[in-house]
Amino acid sequence: MASRINTGRLILVRHGQSIYNLENRFTGWKDVPLTKLGEKEAHQAGKLLSNINFSFAFTSKLKRAQNTLNTILSYNKSNPEIIENIALNERDYGDLIGQNKSEAALKFGNKQVQIWRRSYDTPPPGGESLKMTCDRTVPYFKKHVLSKIPNNNIIISAHGNSIRAIIKYLFNYNKNDILKTEVGWCEPWIIVLHDNKVQKFNILNREGSKSMSFIPKDPILSTEVK
Repeated sequence: MASRINTGRLILVRHGQSIYNLENRFTGWKDVPLTKLGEKEAHQAGKLLSNINFSFAFTSKLKRAQNTLNTILSYNKSNPEIIENIALNERDYGDLIGQNKSEAALKFGNKQVQIWRRSYDTPPPGGESLKMTCDRTVPYFKKHVLSKIPNNNIIISAHGNSIRAIIKYLFNYNKNDILKTEVGWCEPWIIVLHDNKVQKFNILNREGSKSMSFIPKDPILSTEVK
């Protein structure tokens, strides 16, 4: 029994496919709905997590993440407190929002668009870099989520880049590591923490789907996060 004190699980889930994902558009803070496939993916994630009793559920202010969370919880007998916060929103792509990525490459040049998309600290016009996303997501996570994990199961339904920010912090990744990290739609990341130290983690695959998640290296386990 003593070994379970201060141990908890954090479940990170990226929302299912959205309309703009399907259309290959920059989404960011645009509040677009899930596609039919995205809804199906959320249902699949719900089945994977149906036996976990959640104490708290966190999500962004965007409906694709909120709807994914609601679908997941519909398979679950727990009734967690649901907390929404803009700090968990997707990276803001600024002036690129709504533009088709291929068309943007023709307009601005493929090299420039790749810098905006894949560099750590170069934001697109009017938007955020991944570093800026980390700078708003991680402090919120540390202040409002981390202290709730011991002896609880916590779920966060959010977005590719806000989840990346949390992973960077928990796994002690550098900027190159996190740029290589991919979070697949509705593929739950289960992270077990004991005394604020990552003990183990695994990624659950949706039935009949090839995983789209990727990590460049395993986290260094038992390193305390503060």
